[in-house]
Amino acid sequence: MAAGPPVLLGLRDAAMAGPCRGGGQAPAWATNKLGGSADWVPSVRPRCPCCGVCGGALAHLVQVYCPLGGSPAHRLANVFACAGSGCWGAPGSWQVLRSQYVPTREEKAQDHSAKQKQESNFAARDWCDEADDWGACDGAESPACTSLQLLGLNETMSSSLSREVECASQFQQLRLSEATDGSGFLNTHPPVSEGMVMATSSSAPVFQPFYISVVDEEDYTGFLDTDHADKLLKEYQQREGVDLEQLMSESFAGEGDNEKYEKSEVKSRDHTFHKFMKRISACPEQILRYSWGGQPLFITSPPASINKGVPACSNCGSKRVFEFQLMPALVSMLQSDSDLSVEFGTVIVYTCERSCWPTNHQTPLEEFVFVQEDPDQRLFK
Repeated sequence: MAAGPPVLLGLRDAAMAGPCRGGGQAPAWATNKLGGSADWVPSVRPRCPCCGVCGGALAHLVQVYCPLGGSPAHRLANVFACAGSGCWGAPGSWQVLRSQYVPTREEKAQDHSAKQKQESNFAARDWCDEADDWGACDGAESPACTSLQLLGLNETMSSSLSREVECASQFQQLRLSEATDGSGFLNTHPPVSEGMVMATSSSAPVFQPFYISVVDEEDYTGFLDTDHADKLLKEYQQREGVDLEQLMSESFAGEGDNEKYEKSEVKSRDHTFHKFMKRISACPEQILRYSWGGQPLFITSPPASINKGVPACSNCGSKRVFEFQLMPALVSMLQSDSDLSVEFGTVIVYTCERSCWPTNHQTPLEEFVFVQEDPDQRLFK
């Protein structure tokens, strides 16, 4: 596997019976989860975004607590989508909102005291202490400490501690390309866009909340289930009536330009899908891939101009970089008491490379999302 930023995989964990609270545990906004309602960092006003297509309230899909090394800010990303089948995949039916929070000196001191208290009472255990979730359980300390908790390092008795420490160290190596507190961009954020028109929280559809646990993709590379990947690929080829090996090896010599282009397009599409299936086959249950500044994993061939098509940050003008993506397995894991569902292949999120945040800002900043439809959603159900 090519060297680059580490890739962390999010997996659905235990159902959330209620907010993770007590015993010096982190606030709700420091919890990684799927479904439920979005939580917000202090000083940021709660939001309930609306669909830019039908105007209905968007459902909350995923919450990712993702502080970056080199920044003192707690950092949160919330992904929303319209559960209306007529809106699936349509521009404006998805939103990603990023919010940040830098604790005061007094809050840092309180957090430090809470951490010391928790360490002195380390024998107390509950789901959060044993969980492997992304920053769900310890006091709301600085990101430098919190990134250790992203991998559940409070379970110090684990035989795999050294591997987890290494993984946490890799995560801490994520760096902002340029440290900034955003003070140079005070009052420069544009007015709230149409898609940011808010609905009441009571009107938003809600999926059952589950914790998200994290693993390092490298831990799975030695256990690649090629038989499973081949089985899925064979089923896809039978349904689509294509022979991938033949398409990958056949020569286009002597064919007309139009026919060559059409076959080349099919070849490229299936090659991209094959690459996607092969990469996730080691851990097909992954619902999220996180690699800030890394490369996304496309399920179908993206537009040739995809890199140029990602707009610059609307607040500071810096370019956006890939941060994480939602995976097909998430679709079948979104559960509700009513007949709610959201269909997609993969949802790729790009965020400001400087992670800018205007001073005293009180509303989340919208980031860029690129949605690819699944060529055959049945493979993941």
